[in-house]
Amino acid sequence: MAVRVQFENNNEVGVFSKLTNSYCLVAIGGSENFYSVFEAELAETIPVIHASLAGCRIIGRMSVGNRHGLIVPNATTDTELQHIRNSLPDSVKLQRVEERLSALGNVIACNDYVALVHPDLDRETEEILADTLNVEVFRQTVSSNVLVGSYCALTNQGGLVHPHTSPQDQDELSSLLQIPLVAGTVNRGSEVIGAGMVVNDWAAFCGFDTTSTEISVIESVFKLNEAQPSAITTSMRASLIDSIA
Repeated sequence: MAVRVQFENNNEVGVFSKLTNSYCLVAIGGSENFYSVFEAELAETIPVIHASLAGCRIIGRMSVGNRHGLIVPNATTDTELQHIRNSLPDSVKLQRVEERLSALGNVIACNDYVALVHPDLDRETEEILADTLNVEVFRQTVSSNVLVGSYCALTNQGGLVHPHTSPQDQDELSSLLQIPLVAGTVNRGSEVIGAGMVVNDWAAFCGFDTTSTEISVIESVFKLNEAQPSAITTSMRASLIDSIA
C-alpha cells in the first residue's frame, strides 16, 4: 500500500522521516497529520517515533537504518539519542558515527542485507555500517551520482532508482543487491527518489504530488499489494500449520 502525505506543504517525505521493517522515525514539529498518517498505517506492527537529530528535523537525510540498526551523526545530542534508544525495539542497535559526509541518508542506501555507499565514505564508517546494520557494503554510484541515498529507494523486495540509470547499470546494481530494480520518479517527475519517499517491505509513503502512474510503479516494484503485515503473518501461519500437519 502506497500512501500520499505532506510535511508542512513539503512533498519531500524522505527528508522528514525514516522507515524500516522494525521502526519508523518521524520529524518533530510539522502538522500532527503527518505523524498520524504514519501511525495509522504502521502503529499495529512497528513503533512510530517522534525525533530530531542534532536539533534538526531533516532526520531522513541525516540517518541511515534497517531492521537491525540505526546510525546517526555525531552531532546528535545525548538527550535525542536517549529518547530514540528508549523508543526503539531492544533488538535494534543504535550507533553515533563521526563522518565527514554527515548527511548519512544522502550517501548511503540500504535494505536489511546490502548497502550502497558514496565512493568517498570513511573506511571506519563502512565498518560501523557493516557491523551495526548487518549488511554487505558496496561503494557505488547510481546513474553516475555519488549521492546514492538520494537517488534510490531499496527494500528487500525491490528498488526504485534514478530515471536516467542505464540498463547496464540497473543490471549491475540488481545483481549486487539481488533484487529487481526499476528506473522511475516520485512527486510528479522528481529524480530525487530517496528524499521524495520512504518504503519498507509492506508500506510506502510519498509526497502529495506523486501521480497515480508513479504510485502503481512503486506498488509494483516493491510488491506492496501482496505484502500487508497481516498477509505476511497469514502466510507464516499457513506454512506453520502445514509443517505441523
